[in-house]
Amino acid sequence: MANHKSFLLFIFVLLFSLGIEPLETKEVIRVPVGVVLNLKSSVGAMAENYMTMALSDFYTKHAHYKTRLSLRTRDSKDDVVSAAFEALHLINIERVNAIIGPQSSAEAKFVIELGRNYHVPIISFSATSPHLCPSHSPFFIRTAFDDSTQVKAIAAVVEAYAWLEIVVIYEDTDYGNSLIPYLVDALQEVGARVPYRSVIRPYSNDTEISKELRHLNSTRATIFLVHMTASLGSKFFVLASKAGMMTEGYGWIVTQGLSTLLDPVGSRAMDSMQGILGVRPYIPMSKQLGDLLYRMKRFRFSKRNKITGVNLFGLWAYDSVWALAMAVEKVGMANYSSMIPNVSRVNVASLGAVDMGKNLLGAILDLKFESPSGYFQLIKGQLEPLTFEIFNVIGEKERIIGYWNKKKGLSQMLNGAAKSDAKGKLKQPIWPGDTTNQPPTKKLRIVVPLKQGFYEFLKVQKNGNISGFSAEVFFAAVSQLPFPIMYEFIPKDGPYDDLLYQIHRQKYDAVVGDTTIVANRSLYVDFTLPYSESGVSMIVLTEDSERNNIWIFLKPLSPNLWLTTGAAFICTGFVIWVLEHRLNTEFRGPPQQQLGMIFWFSFSTLVFAHREKVVNNWSRFVLIVWVFVVLILTQSYTASLASMLTVQKLQPAFTDIKEIQRNGYKVGYQNSSFIKGFLMEYLGFDETKLVPLKTIQDYHDALSKGNKNGGVAAILDEVPYLKLFLGKNSSKYTMVGPTYKTDGFGFAFPIGSSLVSYMSRAILNVTQNKIQMDTIQSKYFGNQLALEDQSAKISSEGPSLGVYSFGGLFIIAGVVSMLSLLMYMYHFLCSHWSALRTICSSESTLREKVVEIAKHFDKKDALDTPDEGLGAPLGSNAMENDSTRTNVTVKNNLDVNENERTN
Repeated sequence: MANHKSFLLFIFVLLFSLGIEPLETKEVIRVPVGVVLNLKSSVGAMAENYMTMALSDFYTKHAHYKTRLSLRTRDSKDDVVSAAFEALHLINIERVNAIIGPQSSAEAKFVIELGRNYHVPIISFSATSPHLCPSHSPFFIRTAFDDSTQVKAIAAVVEAYAWLEIVVIYEDTDYGNSLIPYLVDALQEVGARVPYRSVIRPYSNDTEISKELRHLNSTRATIFLVHMTASLGSKFFVLASKAGMMTEGYGWIVTQGLSTLLDPVGSRAMDSMQGILGVRPYIPMSKQLGDLLYRMKRFRFSKRNKITGVNLFGLWAYDSVWALAMAVEKVGMANYSSMIPNVSRVNVASLGAVDMGKNLLGAILDLKFESPSGYFQLIKGQLEPLTFEIFNVIGEKERIIGYWNKKKGLSQMLNGAAKSDAKGKLKQPIWPGDTTNQPPTKKLRIVVPLKQGFYEFLKVQKNGNISGFSAEVFFAAVSQLPFPIMYEFIPKDGPYDDLLYQIHRQKYDAVVGDTTIVANRSLYVDFTLPYSESGVSMIVLTEDSERNNIWIFLKPLSPNLWLTTGAAFICTGFVIWVLEHRLNTEFRGPPQQQLGMIFWFSFSTLVFAHREKVVNNWSRFVLIVWVFVVLILTQSYTASLASMLTVQKLQPAFTDIKEIQRNGYKVGYQNSSFIKGFLMEYLGFDETKLVPLKTIQDYHDALSKGNKNGGVAAILDEVPYLKLFLGKNSSKYTMVGPTYKTDGFGFAFPIGSSLVSYMSRAILNVTQNKIQMDTIQSKYFGNQLALEDQSAKISSEGPSLGVYSFGGLFIIAGVVSMLSLLMYMYHFLCSHWSALRTICSSESTLREKVVEIAKHFDKKDALDTPDEGLGAPLGSNAMENDSTRTNVTVKNNLDVNENERTN
């Protein structure tokens, strides 16, 4: 029974394809529809089969419809002019109401314009170029996916395998060129770089393609993305296999243009594509699709068409016919039901110039139905995919290894949740060369500078391996990367700037070493985050000249403190003299003797050597406070002077780079570093004054000799080098002057390299791991880099003691002295008020009055009761009577006579 039905169906389809229709009893309207295809291509031959099958299936299922599509197929011969000519012929001569096709994007660009001018809908199932936008062309409908919809899925695959560089190979057609901007942008968003683009002309012969493949192989690129049609792509992969580029270590991705046509490609091309990855829209399997595939594999509808495989373009061609047939039925019956004559066949073209274009266009855009390719619904004039599948070619089959969804991203299962780890996003593929080892981006050529000194930072071994602090940080960072990288070290001698510029010239891929991050270098390379201390400073020879200074005894106190102390001594001596002058004979005498007493008494207290006694209690009060001040001053002075004389004080020979420059002294720098340019361009040094140095011993010898003996006055270098040098020679040299800003050491890569961000994150993880960094530093430096800043540790001169340190003492001493002096003067005025009043009220001149008051003050007071209290020497007996004065005079005369007799 099944065979009988199949035979009847075969007869029906055969008659329909030949234009012979079975007898019909119902009235039908034949609607002419143009078809423009390249019938010699695999896509064109496949599409013709699918459209013929679509007509048969549609009208078998919808036999009651009053309209019938009449396909008028024309061969474009893969030529833009031919396609436009055939489309124009269909519109003007055949009077078609719509055109399915043309096949290529380049042809569609011209045919779309014809459709717009004549109001004829152009329905394309294969012109997938993003440049052809239905929203910009009102009579253009795309029953396919825009090529740009796949770029996110491709970028997700590249990100999953952490490929940093990928070479794009595409055909030089509108179809190939239009996708590249979208593709490059999507790859850059996931951190991948496109270092090279290979353009293949659609009519290139084997020799031309093989030449381009050899060039690609010379670049050492290993990951490729191919965007081609089936005809060119099949030839390309056969030649790539011959070139040895389908072996282990290479990775290939193909876009949907080739992915959807893997069935039509020949077995030879399929064998050469083993291990490639492909991205294509996901088509859910349904009963309708399964039945269509079964019938397409059994029947051939044309002798010239030998292609019977299944691909997405064929399904879209099938859906296009169904959509157009449904729209024609809806629009045609509404417009022509009143015009149909009473005949069995009616040609719409003969009914007059009735424009169905706009009505057909609107009807197709409103259609929604289940089709073999999925759910048919046009959004903004074209289909929009939701899910892509990622497959791996293994043998003669395609193994699905994952899916990509706009909302979920990559996942192994269709409805599975997306995983965060890259390895779990896709199933394990089989790569070219029948291996499961993921191909790396490419083997990096890493330049390692050859150093002749400072091997603690970088050293190239005899076997080509590298060691040192910079190398250890690089190895630690590489181990932190989420993907493997292959590299080889290339030791090179020369200035660091020249080595870095070789990256810009694409001769090398990276520079690993103690390379300083500076602004002018970032113009042609990208640096990772720094992994060392930053800054440029200066080291000079130190000299111990402190103890050889004959004026060292003055250094403990600052000049201001010396002046303040001297003034305090004089003021205190004057206050004591005032308080003791009228009572104490030791503070009386000729003016010269009294002036000497003022200076002598106060300064003698500095060493507690005064022999004069004080009898006034106010004087004793002042002297107690002053002796305390002197004690503090002398103890502080002694301690500071002892420190200067016993502790070695190292002073830098120079403290300012400008001083060295003004004097024309020579400055050393590390050979091959950027410091030479820094000294000349930034600091303005003459090149003749610069001395290149290589090793730590060179540093030591040049500084030891000094500028006058053929050496240098100072060495300018980066802080890590200087600290390493000082760690071995800290007793003779010091770091001085300002620290000029740099960003430390970093690894250099080409501008735009995605490896920079990965390596920077890895370096950050290494440098923030204190245990790991301490281990690396201890291995090569010990504790030498942990030295304190020598410029802070060794000062050029210790600070002297200042006035502010003793301000409180001087204030207390001053207050006590002034208080005592005021109290004494108050008692003096009270005791001698009558005499002073008499002097002031006399008719003498002011000068005479002052002289009289001074003479009155100069008179000596009697010292009757020295122990009657704080003010006893100034008691009520200050105004002596005449008898007391006589007794004192007699006593003095007796003393004089006694002395004369003794003599």
